[in-house]
Amino acid sequence: MADIVIFRKDPPSDGGNVFALFPEIPSDRNGLLCTSYEHVGQHSGADYYGCIQRSKPAKPEEYDALRKELEGRGYALDIRQRATYAAHQNRRHAAYQTR
Repeated sequence: MADIVIFRKDPPSDGGNVFALFPEIPSDRNGLLCTSYEHVGQHSGADYYGCIQRSKPAKPEEYDALRKELEGRGYALDIRQRATYAAHQNRRHAAYQTR
């Protein structure tokens, strides 16, 4: 099964880093935060809506190196522009199942 991923880019004032959001993978017990990944720092928790608000979509040429890194770590990626309501529900459900 592929992992839904949304690639985003921080504004230049915040470093212009490209990062990945995994809206279906929880990063906390309650599923409020999704998992994110960045070259520096690697996995962490992220507020999906906050990240979407402060960043812009990354172009394929901007996220290609990060995509390759994630695939090298074993991820099968389903690249999307936005997460659906169902993706967020799946994250909360997954968090609940791991309690």
